[in-house]
Amino acid sequence: MFQVLKEAFTSAPILSHFNPSLPTIVETDASDYALGAVLSQVNDSGKHPIEFQSRKLLPAELNYEIHDKVLFGIVWALKRWRAFLLSLSNSFEVLTDHSSLQYFMPSKVLTFHQACWAEFLSEFHLTITYFPGRLATLADALSHWDEVDFISKNPQNFHQVIKQDGIQESRFFSIKVEIFSYLVDKIQKKVWQDKDYREILKQLARGESIPDYSLEPQAKLLLIKDRVVIPRNEELKLNILQKCHDSPMAGHPGQEKTLKLIQSDFHWAGMNQFIGDYVSSCQKCSRNKNTHHKKFGLLKPLSIPSGPWNSLSMDFITKLPLSRNFDSILVVVDRFSKMAIFIPTYSTITALDLAHIFISHVFFKHGLPISIQLKISRDLSTAFHPETDGQTERVNQILEQYLQ
Repeated sequence: MFQVLKEAFTSAPILSHFNPSLPTIVETDASDYALGAVLSQVNDSGKHPIEFQSRKLLPAELNYEIHDKVLFGIVWALKRWRAFLLSLSNSFEVLTDHSSLQYFMPSKVLTFHQACWAEFLSEFHLTITYFPGRLATLADALSHWDEVDFISKNPQNFHQVIKQDGIQESRFFSIKVEIFSYLVDKIQKKVWQDKDYREILKQLARGESIPDYSLEPQAKLLLIKDRVVIPRNEELKLNILQKCHDSPMAGHPGQEKTLKLIQSDFHWAGMNQFIGDYVSSCQKCSRNKNTHHKKFGLLKPLSIPSGPWNSLSMDFITKLPLSRNFDSILVVVDRFSKMAIFIPTYSTITALDLAHIFISHVFFKHGLPISIQLKISRDLSTAFHPETDGQTERVNQILEQYLQ
């Protein structure tokens, strides 16, 4: 039965041959997942279809706004039937259920894609006409397929690359312990003096319940959603910021990381603005941190690896002050997980020494990369030039900034 219907839809009398002298109509429609179009001509018996077309949207095309999807459907249909439509002696009509497209051609404000499509449409002598969707049944049916499994996500393709258990919080924990050890008394004293929190503390001390608020039983600190409330006291806020940003253990992180570190255990009104102003005005950050804007010109990054430790990038940080007889650092970065290994070494290191370092510090722990197992030639990048191996250069910048 299906084969009979298929042959009927692709032969006369349902379809007819194209005639350049007859009035021509192109109907298009776009759904969230697919495009549909019908090429028709008007003869003595009325409107008659010439050809049907439909296709699914590609992953990049699925991100288009609905206005651009409908416009793209028109461009796609005209590309399919370009030879037919350019042979017409008169203009043809394009029917769409998107009324705003009637005014697309005269528009002067266009996106990059729209400008390219407008240039292509200028080849044709056409008129875009609004046609209600309830009447455009053919194109609408072609663009709304019953089976849309082709765009469904396969959950097996998505997995967590780095397990949460592997993230070490020891450095951050030591910073927080140091903060609490000498600030807990000041916080307790100042929060009871703050008129905004005094009444809340009294109610909690009487055993009353207040949403989101609680009282820490030992130090009697006020908590909001398990975070210590810091009263309106600039000195306390600066002390916390100095420990979480300026201290050697913190290493001068950026605004986002500093905020995340402090926000996990503390709360005060206007925290985002206060931390942002402090970090942006830090003299050491301004002096030592590198700019991260995109380099001018064409970039040629390396290909994306298929899994952890399948592809490595490496670089040297040289001319460092002598420390334990070492004056250089070998930086090895897994290009997939971004995990970095820092190995102290010498500026006079030989190829044999480098091989021993890789065996003991990299291959022994993580195995051989696929590129070596497959005997694929290594990728080289220019020294002190981050365009090719920007990942390792970026890690070097962070390490150098931390050491400074």
